[in-house]
Amino acid sequence: MDSRAAVATAEALAASFAELAAVLCGGPESSGSSGADPLHRRAEIALKTLAGVARGEAKIAALKVHAAAVYAASAETLAGPAESPQDHTGQEMAVIAEVACVLTVSERAAGALLAEAHALTTALPLTFAALQAGTISWQHARIMVDETVNLDPAGTQALEAHFLDPDAPNPARGCPAGDLVPGRFRHKARTWRERHHPVSIEKRHITSAADRRLEYAPDRDGMAWLSAYLPADQAAGIWDRTTTAARALQGPHEDRTLSQIRADITATWLLGNNIAGGGTGVMTDVTGGIGGIGDTGMAVGDGVPSPRAQVLVTVPVMSLLGLTEEPAMLDGYGPIPPSMARQLIADGADSFHRVLVDPRDGAPLEIGRTSYRLTKAQRQWLRLRDGKCPFPGCSNHSLDNEADHLLAWAHGGATGLSNLGQPCPKHHRLRHTTAWKPTTATKNEPPGWISPTGRHYPSEHPDWEPPHWPANIPMPGAGTSTGLVLGVDLELDLDLDLDLDLDTSLPPAQR
Repeated sequence: MDSRAAVATAEALAASFAELAAVLCGGPESSGSSGADPLHRRAEIALKTLAGVARGEAKIAALKVHAAAVYAASAETLAGPAESPQDHTGQEMAVIAEVACVLTVSERAAGALLAEAHALTTALPLTFAALQAGTISWQHARIMVDETVNLDPAGTQALEAHFLDPDAPNPARGCPAGDLVPGRFRHKARTWRERHHPVSIEKRHITSAADRRLEYAPDRDGMAWLSAYLPADQAAGIWDRTTTAARALQGPHEDRTLSQIRADITATWLLGNNIAGGGTGVMTDVTGGIGGIGDTGMAVGDGVPSPRAQVLVTVPVMSLLGLTEEPAMLDGYGPIPPSMARQLIADGADSFHRVLVDPRDGAPLEIGRTSYRLTKAQRQWLRLRDGKCPFPGCSNHSLDNEADHLLAWAHGGATGLSNLGQPCPKHHRLRHTTAWKPTTATKNEPPGWISPTGRHYPSEHPDWEPPHWPANIPMPGAGTSTGLVLGVDLELDLDLDLDLDLDTSLPPAQR
């Protein structure tokens, strides 16, 4: 490696610092109009400073990555070819130890940095360039490295181009990768990876399911962590059931937070012999399979019934029929194996509602209504359109969110998908108690947000793409029915109440 990349990064960093210094000194670029309110100007300078520091941190991270990769390559060359596997391991340990000592970090952290630096400088040029330019953060770069592990070079290049190359054949929609908080970027990158991985999700799920386990880790102050690694449908069902039960217990006389109630409910279900004298074993009901999750007739605490969780399972029609192996989408989680989706539907799991997408384009349907109250179909379609609370960076599960008219009903706003959002309770309050305001939406795109300072923050868009159409089935023209071919009506007037009369005699799940 030569030093040109390091020099370019250092120069960009110096330019960023110069720009930041100009902002802090109140240069003409930051002063705005001469009559600007001094307090507003201070706030604007502070925000520009934060943005400049974030870009500078990304560029420093790129410089650090470059230096780590250069040192590793130089040390390998100086050491010469290893004469045995033991010698090779020893050379790697020496390099890791050197970097750990220089940075005053653990050898584990140093090893991770070296591995990430190698991936970024050899296999992820677009990611490294974006990090050097300060358009993505170090966390985003690490996520890209993590999500391309075990992908072949073509798959790695395609995933990177999807998010970082605007000229790619199928670029990501909505916010640029760097404008997403890292957790949301990981979700989108992982979803794309699952869809396009060369090994089917069915095969990978079977391997991973063998690693299911329960883990316990003591913590300070008499506390401990208990976590379970489970198949996604079971984990999502447990989470949604505890959340809906916790919300049912909230009220004016309840002092516990939602998280505290959720934890108390979980402990009660796992440790109690029965719930409110019900006589049904809790352990059996919670761990005996997904069918028990969402059952009514079980009470929590003072006899409050546990509401049914309503989890959407979005399934490409061809995948549902067993003609393709495309992953389905489990609301609040992401891609799941099609066999899991077929099993949930065929077994009649009442808490899981199937949602079919047109195999020609995956396009949603607009549904409108002239009354104030939303239909069940509209609420479920909002969950499909947004996937979560539409506030930038919020990951709140769509089941917990509240429908909201963007233009108030009292001011002439209609109850149609283009005038509806579904913010979480926190951001719903933010909208109605502060100067934060949502922007317009469409039937396919959630609303963005405008802050009190006038900045526009776009919402994350679900990264839809058309499902795969099997090569041995002719593609019908737009607006035509495929019912004669498949035995299922794929017209675009599908009943969005999701009570579709679909034959559930599906191909058996691959076990």
